[in-house]
Amino acid sequence: MIESFVGSWDLFGSTYLVGLLIAGVLSVVGVWIVARDHIFLGAAVAQASTLGVALALWLSGTAAATRLHILEGELGATLFAVAASVTTAWVAARVGEGRTESHEAVIGWIFLLAGSLPVLLLARSPHGLEEVQRLLFSTILSVTGADLVLFVTLALATLAATVLLRDRLLVFTLDPELAQTIGMRASVWGGAVALWLGLAVGLSIRAAGTLFAFGCLVLPALVAKNVCREVRPMLWVAPCIAVATTLTGFVLSNGLDWPPAHTIVMLQSAAVPVAWVWRRTRRH
Repeated sequence: MIESFVGSWDLFGSTYLVGLLIAGVLSVVGVWIVARDHIFLGAAVAQASTLGVALALWLSGTAAATRLHILEGELGATLFAVAASVTTAWVAARVGEGRTESHEAVIGWIFLLAGSLPVLLLARSPHGLEEVQRLLFSTILSVTGADLVLFVTLALATLAATVLLRDRLLVFTLDPELAQTIGMRASVWGGAVALWLGLAVGLSIRAAGTLFAFGCLVLPALVAKNVCREVRPMLWVAPCIAVATTLTGFVLSNGLDWPPAHTIVMLQSAAVPVAWVWRRTRRH
């Protein structure tokens, strides 16, 4: 099985590398999501990214009339996906300031709206519906060299931000009141984290689909949360788990002819109850 995987590297090498990079980046971002118990936010951001793609495809039908030819290409769909993800993350960060609705209510509304509207927008566009279904089904076999460069850059930026701003991010995540006391502006840091989350999820969904992106965002961090006693070690445990399960999933999917994204998410899901048992055993 391993020999078959190595033999497929010439054909799918870029796919494997992009998948590993996405898993590593999203697992680090996911630590902040899981640490704040905002897992549903990750689902809403992922769903909103799909809505962004659907909106770009819907608008591309009138692109010739409005001369917005950028919407007809891959770039337009990517920009709309990222914009929708960033907007959702930013709105979620601002929820609670006006106290008109709870955080969970707003996130739930976004999730349901973004889950229903794409199908309605593209109901009469077979090609558009096919693209939305591809994103929801999650396929990571169509990445390009440009995707590889993009995610190498995103991974390096994520690594740099984590190393340089780790302590401040921990304070902002775990103790917002202390963060304000030491002069950290909640609006600035919340907006920065929203931008980071939106970029990572939006770009990842365009390359790998909703299931794979959401799985890598929350599952490795959930495992790390149960394995680690503090948030700080989660920042390296979660990426290790994400990369290991992704690499194993690629090997299995290549040897057994399974869909890679679903194989990887299945492995990550299986690791969660193992971590629960580990935590329970450690306590006793």
